[in-house]
Amino acid sequence: MRLKAMRAGGYQNGFQLTLQQHRLDQPLKRKKPTVYFVNSMSDLFHEGISDAYLDQVFDVISRTPHHTYQILTKRAERLPEYFSSRACPKNVWLGVTVEDKKYGLPRIDCLRQVDAYIRFVSVEPLLEDLGPVDFTDIHWVIVGGESGSRARPMKAAWAERVRRYAKAAGAAYFFKQWGTWGADGVKRAKQLNGRQLNGKIYDEYPDCQLSSEYTE
Repeated sequence: MRLKAMRAGGYQNGFQLTLQQHRLDQPLKRKKPTVYFVNSMSDLFHEGISDAYLDQVFDVISRTPHHTYQILTKRAERLPEYFSSRACPKNVWLGVTVEDKKYGLPRIDCLRQVDAYIRFVSVEPLLEDLGPVDFTDIHWVIVGGESGSRARPMKAAWAERVRRYAKAAGAAYFFKQWGTWGADGVKRAKQLNGRQLNGKIYDEYPDCQLSSEYTE
């Protein structure tokens, strides 16, 4: 709504799903290797986006192997079906969001069924203790707390437990942020809470080379 009020390009319809067909060829025009976080304000696998349109997106991705595309979805159940008859391009990092046990954890199994070069799990925001997590065949695990005026606190023990299961599976671990609530349980501006988990910075990435420039 804020972006719509600012008349930012692409947000004229507010929260209504809007396909930006004219933007599809933008990566084709960019020669410098770039990391794209695809559809960062929405979900590429939204039920309102057809397979035909997804085919167009992945065609551009396949035609630009010098770029890296990070794709994150909550519609994980669609992944095995879509990729059952299509190859996932090697320059795609495919990920799912896991925020809790009930809705989030089942998405990992859906992701595992796709033969993606990099599979990642974004545990952000981490809203509860996830318990035992099987990160087998997952290459990267990102953890972070919630931000905003209505943010819910995250406990260090939850994030540390996820780290241990990621390590056991051989996945890289990246602790992104505490969010609005600090490790001490105090609510403040998120930039003041830092990125340390139990006194350490975790900046691990999968064992591959990322492009140098990043865009959404």
